[in-house]
Order: sequence, then C-alpha cells, then structure tokens
Amino acid sequence: MIEAIQLIAERKIREAIHEGRLQIEGWRNRPLPMNNDSLVPAELRMAYKILKNAGYLPPEIETRKEINQLEDLLVKCEDEYTRVKQIKKLNYLILKLNTMKGDTVNIEGQEEYYRKIVERISIYKHNAE
Repeated sequence: MIEAIQLIAERKIREAIHEGRLQIEGWRNRPLPMNNDSLVPAELRMAYKILKNAGYLPPEIETRKEINQLEDLLVKCEDEYTRVKQIKKLNYLILKLNTMKGDTVNIEGQEEYYRKIVERISIYKHNAE
C-alpha cells in the first residue's frame, strides 16, 4: 500500500515539475526544513500545530521571534541612545521568555551582561569621536 502511494506521489511531482507548476531549483540537493517541536510538550504539539496552521503562534515563539528581530536590529544600530533603549527592551523580552519557560533568573549574570554592553557602547562612542 505504501509503495503505491509513493509511486503516485512521485508521478504527480514529476508531472508538476514538467508542467512548470513546481519550482525545485531552490531546493535541489538540499533537505526540506524540519519542524523542530521537540521542546513542545507532547500533549500540546497538535494544538500548537493547528494554531500555527491557522496563523497563530504560541506566546513563547512570538517572544523568541521578537528577541531575534531585536538582536538583528541591535547589530545594525549606530545611535547609542536607540541602542540602549533596544537593549533594555531585549532584557525585558529575555526575562519574559525565561518566566514563561519557568526558568529562574540569574541577576548576577544579567548584571555582567549589562556591564559588557555598557563597556562596548562606551568603546563605540569613543571610537566614533
């Protein structure tokens, strides 16, 4: 039974490629992206998948996306005032994500991270002058 389904699927794919309905150039010799839901509890995976297919994401994923976007913005940011403001927002989002996950917050680690950021900003400011 599985072989019959596989043969039909392969034939349909070949037909679509031949007729130009399926573009494969970007995927040639590359694996398809896998959905990594190993961090999602088993009892929530189906519900999350349904929500994802409907265009909704779990709050943890939305927050992670915001963090990634903010990190990208910080790399490109040249204005020190804006950078400090964005770092504060980033710290808040990381704290929020850790709270959602139930992780404890290491205040000492956060202070060290903040000190390094301030040093880097100060170095950047002196080099710009």
